[in-house]
Amino acid sequence: MPRIQTLVIFLVLATGVGAAEAQLIPSFGRDRAGTSGFQFLKIPVDARAAAMAQAVATNAADASSLFWNPALAAQARGRTMFGVSHTSYHADVKLNYLALAQDVGSLTLGFSLQSMDSGEMSVTTEFQPLGTGETFKVVDLSLGLTVAQQLTDLFSYGITARYVEEGIASVTHETFVLDAGIFYRIGETGAQMAVSIRSFGFDSSTDGVIERTVVSDPGSRIEDNFEAITPATIFLMGIAYDVFHKSADDRSLLISAQLNNPNDNAESYNVGVEYIWNSLLAIRTGYRLGVEESNVPSFGVGLQLPGFGPQVRFDYGFNHLERLGSVHRIGLDVAL
Repeated sequence: MPRIQTLVIFLVLATGVGAAEAQLIPSFGRDRAGTSGFQFLKIPVDARAAAMAQAVATNAADASSLFWNPALAAQARGRTMFGVSHTSYHADVKLNYLALAQDVGSLTLGFSLQSMDSGEMSVTTEFQPLGTGETFKVVDLSLGLTVAQQLTDLFSYGITARYVEEGIASVTHETFVLDAGIFYRIGETGAQMAVSIRSFGFDSSTDGVIERTVVSDPGSRIEDNFEAITPATIFLMGIAYDVFHKSADDRSLLISAQLNNPNDNAESYNVGVEYIWNSLLAIRTGYRLGVEESNVPSFGVGLQLPGFGPQVRFDYGFNHLERLGSVHRIGLDVAL
């Protein structure tokens, strides 16, 4: 009965969290679309989160916690966490992520690196629509330093400072952003909740010039005046519940729900499920509500690799977007 009651409470909170949040943070719907840049900061970097429809702000217990909620990094006291992941994104775009977290005294310190590369693209003009023979690329970069602390076995907090850079051809935008989060485990009920704010910071500064052809005045024009870019800030609030938290065997069934409030679009909701069998195999799925392109559930698997001294896990995640197609992610997480 206590387990059933806790599950009921979890479902009530999960369905009511949107109404409560709407009173705290104003929502302007899709009227805000296109008002921020550095969009790569919103792309999920790891396979586990992608498979669970990104509903991991309360339960990213590996190196990916530095991306989703830095407070979670402090929940793995006594372990060194390392993670690397690769995403084969649309149109040959590649996204890579590397993270490392280590205890130093009473604190947990972390370093993360996120990069996205569009690959070479052809330069076209009004006079040469098939290409000029020149190429350019878009390269995005994020470097983060994290400090997290576990105040009790139930509560932790964390802050990440990130340098963010976006280079398009010969023009570079750069700025600094902050991620902050808190995590709270609700006693021995198996439920936990978290709040995270990601990519909150200053408008970008711009450096570089670009030469372009002008139709009305044959020749070229040098452009050196560009608007500042506002970072794509997002507020996350979630809750998760482990159905088998009191079981003696090595299995787990985690159900999570999350609200997302970005500064450049309407609110959306994510739900995710992860079942772990024998501490060896993880099966994951999830669904994103309120996202037009996402109409197919995501899924993925995780496999604990035997025969290694440290804890080594391989992850795979799959997402499908209606017009942009399928996205595949792979990752490797190590806990020493």
